[in-house]
Amino acid sequence: MKRIIGFALLFIFTNHIHAQSLIGGDHILKTNLSADALQNYNLTFEKSLNHFMSISASYSTMPKRVLPLQALAKNFIDNPNIDFNNFKVANNAITIESRFYLGIQKMSGFYIAPYARFGNMEVDVPINYTYNVQVGNVTVPVHPPTALLSGTIRSQSVGAYFGMQFQLLTKLVLDVWMIGGHYGSSNGKLQFDAPAGTPAIALAALKSTIDQTKANPFHLNTIVSGNSIVTNTDGPWAGLRGAGITLGVRF
Repeated sequence: MKRIIGFALLFIFTNHIHAQSLIGGDHILKTNLSADALQNYNLTFEKSLNHFMSISASYSTMPKRVLPLQALAKNFIDNPNIDFNNFKVANNAITIESRFYLGIQKMSGFYIAPYARFGNMEVDVPINYTYNVQVGNVTVPVHPPTALLSGTIRSQSVGAYFGMQFQLLTKLVLDVWMIGGHYGSSNGKLQFDAPAGTPAIALAALKSTIDQTKANPFHLNTIVSGNSIVTNTDGPWAGLRGAGITLGVRF
């Protein structure tokens, strides 16, 4: 009887080791399917440090496209002269995070993840403006082509989120983000280079139009520099890390 029990225990232990070798591996390479569906492509590499902790680095990028959620954007950027239908954005970000797992397996179960994110957002802001010229005793309005303010806004933020990670099959991993958020700061520079021969009165009118923009809590400072309009921005940077579904391979 003891021999039978011994063989049974050996069989269970051997199969457990075999299963661990199939499942095992201290690395996971994954992508967020829900973000990919929104054309925000990303790749994450996670490495286990011990039974309860891992570190990861991810890169995400979104090609330039028309500004999504325009109605929401108009609540933060108030200027009727901005052509939101042709307002375009692109972004990329690097995120460094650590994870603290509460599960019984490495890189599995419920986790809490503090992180730091460094992002670059490229923007094209089309602005319509007019200026007046005097022809004899008549004031004539001039409608120049739309001015395109272009540049990059850089952000640095820290935050945390939580979720659940599951082992599927042998090497497949499902990571479900629940909710989280980050907060930090941002600064940027947008510029419009006027065509040669643009009169100073036109540049002054464009600056005045940009100065009408209310983008609380962001601060805008616009200057005329030679034949260019330069707008510097700074302010807080915050975001929500909403629900997401990530699929990965463990190795």
